[in-house]
Order: sequence, then structure tokens, then C-alpha cells
Amino acid sequence: MNWRKIRTFLITLFVLLLIPATRFYQIDEPILRMFRNPRRVDPFSLHVEGEFVESNLGTEQNSDGSVTVRMIAQQYLFIPHCILVPAGVPVHLRITSPDAVHSLAFLGTDYNVKVTPGAISVAEMQLPRAGEYKTACREFCGAGHYAMRSVVKVVPQEQFPVLQPGERGACAAQ
Repeated sequence: MNWRKIRTFLITLFVLLLIPATRFYQIDEPILRMFRNPRRVDPFSLHVEGEFVESNLGTEQNSDGSVTVRMIAQQYLFIPHCILVPAGVPVHLRITSPDAVHSLAFLGTDYNVKVTPGAISVAEMQLPRAGEYKTACREFCGAGHYAMRSVVKVVPQEQFPVLQPGERGACAAQ
């Protein structure tokens, strides 16, 4: 027996088996999750109908004191670019994408949300102190990926504007 040929064969086989394993979590798993996910949206009509129309994006105050933030991640920007939340209050983030896989990372925190086209990604977070938290896309999404940034402005609860039902908070109002 030629051990050198057997060893080469086994190494080649091992490498070939690794390729689909690394591809699965970056390509196949997000696509499968999109089809299995009951929280689906149509990526083509995202801006014109349903939960993610432009007038519904931003911060919404809930009756229990928490806030819901709706965002869209698309090449090469986050909509809205700046969101306003009160400090120490539970934040329910709902985000989707019409075009590519993105990953919204809140710099200086442990929060990170993977966003896939056609699916609504949900995250629960709480930012305890006032300040600005920069965000960035951590999933390569094309040539303009480096510029895909936004900011979360956290203000003390007493400085957060009281929002009426249907009204959305934004940094411009601050």
C-alpha cells in the first residue's frame, strides 16, 4: 500500500467536506431560515406596504413603557440612519432587508443582529446609559459595505419625547 496516496486522498476528502460546512452557515442556513420563518415580508414591496413602510420606521413607544424600533438594512445604508431610544428601557428591534444578508452590530455592546432578505429579525436589548452607540454592518454586502453605518442615540428617560400612538421618534426631533 502506498500510504502517501492514501494520506493525500484523506486530506483532499477532508478539505472537500469542509467547503460545504463553511458555506452552510453563510448561505444555506439564512435562505432556509427565510423560507421557514413565519415572520416573512415581501422584499420587493417592503417600502410601500406592511410593517416597514417609511412612515412606520423609527422608534415607537409601547403602552408598557418599552419601545419598538423598526429598521431596514439595505445596501449600503440603514433606514432610519439615526434612532432615538430612552436609557434603561427595553428595546424591541425589528429589522429586515430587501436585498442582501446584513449583520447589524452595536459597537461597544454585545448586541448583534443577523438580517436576511424577506425575513424579520427580532432582537431584545436594553441600553443602560445615555450616549451615542455607533452601529455597523458586519456582513460583507458589496462594494459600499464599509460605509454602512448608523447611530443609536440613547437619552435619559425624562428627556425622551412622549410619543402619541402612531407617532415615531427620530433623532432629527431631538
